[in-house]
Amino acid sequence: MNETPLQQHPAHEEARRVLEDILRRMNIPATIEQTELLETPCFFVRSPDSGMLIGENGQHLHALYTIIRRITERRHRDECPPFLLDVNDYQKHRIEEIKERARMSAQRVRYFKKEVIMQPMSGYKRRIIHVTLAGDPDVATESIGEGENRRVVIKPVMERRT
Repeated sequence: MNETPLQQHPAHEEARRVLEDILRRMNIPATIEQTELLETPCFFVRSPDSGMLIGENGQHLHALYTIIRRITERRHRDECPPFLLDVNDYQKHRIEEIKERARMSAQRVRYFKKEVIMQPMSGYKRRIIHVTLAGDPDVATESIGEGENRRVVIKPVMERRT
């Protein structure tokens, strides 16, 4: 996983302060580290109370991210570049699972020379798949559908004959 030092943006500094304040008010002991994940600034939270912060299927983590983002946007007049929030590597592991599914699907496309249509997923997950397979010369990715039914199609790239 590519992790590099984070270039600071004022809104990201504010997001970190908001995150620290929320954790303090919830009485949750934690440390916060800032790096980049998927070429996006990420706040990695380490805490013994990770279950409370992550919730079932990451629902609490998503809610916490939404709260931090909304507060930061309000304080910075809607100027808040994207960032990620992870607790005890939960998101990192989920990203690796998505990447592995993308690579396995691409392998099926290469072998059978037929497109694979993946399950509907969020724009965030679709982006992970597109980025993961962008350098693969044998397949192409495309998002199709609308709303909650939007999904990724992985297609074989046919060789051009001259």
